[in-house]
Amino acid sequence: METLDSIVSGFSVVLTPENLLYVFIGVFVGMIIGVLPGLGSSATMALVLPFSFQLPAEGALIMLAGIYYGSMYGGTITSVLLRLPGEAASVVTTFDGYQMARQGRAGSALGIAAVGSFVGGTVGIIGLSFLAPPLADFAIGFGAPEYTALAIFGILMVSFLGTKSLTKSLVAAGLGLLLATIGQDPVTGSPRFTMGSLELLGGLDFLVLAVGLFGIADVLYHLEEEVRSNPLATKLKRVWPSRKEVSQSKGAIARGSVIGFFVGILPGGGGVLSSLASYGVEKRIAKDPTRFGRGAIEGVAGPETANNAGATSAFIPLLTLGIPANSATAILFGALLLQGITPGPFLISEEPDVFWGVIDSMYIGNLMLLVLSVPLVGIFIQILRIRLTILGPIAIIVTMLGTFSINNNVFDMWIALAAGIVGYFMMKGGFEPGPLVLAFLLGSLLENSFRTSLAISDGDLSVFVTRPVSGTLFALIVLAVAAAVFGHVRSRRRRAAASAAQTAPVE
Repeated sequence: METLDSIVSGFSVVLTPENLLYVFIGVFVGMIIGVLPGLGSSATMALVLPFSFQLPAEGALIMLAGIYYGSMYGGTITSVLLRLPGEAASVVTTFDGYQMARQGRAGSALGIAAVGSFVGGTVGIIGLSFLAPPLADFAIGFGAPEYTALAIFGILMVSFLGTKSLTKSLVAAGLGLLLATIGQDPVTGSPRFTMGSLELLGGLDFLVLAVGLFGIADVLYHLEEEVRSNPLATKLKRVWPSRKEVSQSKGAIARGSVIGFFVGILPGGGGVLSSLASYGVEKRIAKDPTRFGRGAIEGVAGPETANNAGATSAFIPLLTLGIPANSATAILFGALLLQGITPGPFLISEEPDVFWGVIDSMYIGNLMLLVLSVPLVGIFIQILRIRLTILGPIAIIVTMLGTFSINNNVFDMWIALAAGIVGYFMMKGGFEPGPLVLAFLLGSLLENSFRTSLAISDGDLSVFVTRPVSGTLFALIVLAVAAAVFGHVRSRRRRAAASAAQTAPVE
């Protein structure tokens, strides 16, 4: 009953003209960004971050969250019509969505994706509404050892699940932890790695780092790797699926909602892993698996539902434990800190308007996405004609001005530019910036909680394994590391065996 009362009070925050406008701006911009191949939600949120700092806390978080889940559906449009995933989570949709478009069923694919996205997002929000408060109550009893384990668990899980190369992800995470140590030692106050610079004495600013590593680096990378394609020649014959197609998709949508919700809670899970898991399940249980990849509507309905459910459930560890689940929620974590709000178990009690306002805004935002999605397809296709060579430089200039406006400091602009160049070369080398930014965010939490744990235990490391919660988390960490090493060794043996079989002489 208390949760229902809180949800109702949250709607009183959202249903103001200003916050409704922020919801609309967020989902609309998110859809446009999702349509444009290359400009992902994390990059856009990082570019918008300097300007959101000027907004009220509720409005800023509502708008940024809208960009996040709005981009999930926007990426579906180009995946279906052009076979170009606007978002990484929409890659799976290209498998069957594009084939449906070639068969003249593009409207059915986009319609079922809109319905699935709405259902998956709504299921995720309901789960978030009712699961987050008890989880936050449970986390209130966490001490320094538990937060140490949580920080390590979050960094490792993002490295294991959310990226392609485990080795490169761990290297990026290590660099993020190193950057987090720049500034003053939290205990002794002595400067560390500042090279005599007074500007670095307070440490690197997350906003500046995020703008560079996500926003500027992403624009630079895609300016070089720009992909051009012509819109699909055929017109949409029908904007909604038939009754038969809806009937075929019901099970996929239901399963995708559940899979996406639980996978999204995991650090590193997110939309990509959710959609892949859903597609794999649908193909495995199908009576005729050969339909998949040839225009099976379940191959669109399941993954699209799952990635939206996963995008929403990713807010659970962010808002209740203060642990971002992926790079996009890491940006939201930074936005909360910029507003003077600390994500974690006390967020619900200390900032109820922010917590419930953001959650209730998702109900309205998902409804807006459902209403706007299909009618605006024609406009979104025209947006694809705008070259990134025009949008990119404008975005960088405006963002640099926004970065300067926060502290009126030219040094921040140089740091953002340097981070952008580093991020560009990271992307060129296959190093994803997500683990770096996440490790940077959690670095101070990890250091402070680790040192506090040692202080209260007189240097006894057993404090991390003798407490139930921290001991369980460290056991999961060991299992995850062992599974990753085992999988790496097994894949190397398979490659070696395949290579030996190819080079063996034929008798």
